[in-house]
Order: sequence, then structure tokens, then C-alpha cells
Amino acid sequence: MPQLDTSTWFTTIMTMLLTLYLIMQLKLLNMNHYQPPLTKNPNLQARNIRWQPKWTKTCLPHSQSQQF
Repeated sequence: MPQLDTSTWFTTIMTMLLTLYLIMQLKLLNMNHYQPPLTKNPNLQARNIRWQPKWTKTCLPHSQSQQF
């Protein structure tokens, strides 16, 4: 009965592991990872508003007492 030749197993297994590692690295390289939003400095933002940045008075009707 012939004996099983295991002399090339080490090379085969190491090559397989290296190939799997490289494939996983390429897959991870192409993934879109979550990036937290950049913090914005409010002083550097351009003001894009149609009114003046000042306090305005809001006139509301007088509240009436509601009777049920």
C-alpha cells in the first residue's frame, strides 16, 4: 500500500492562506466604511439667510381663556 506524500502540503496550505488574506484585503479595500461627519465651525460658515441676523419681535394674538 503506497504512503501518502505530504511533502507539498505546507507549501499548498501557506499559499492558500496568503491568497485568502489578499482576497480579504482587496474586498475590505473596496468597502465604504462609515466616516463621522466633519465638525463645522459656525463662524466659518457663509451666512445664506434672507434676513438680518438680529432679534425680531414676534407679535402673537392675546391668548384667550378657554372654557369648556
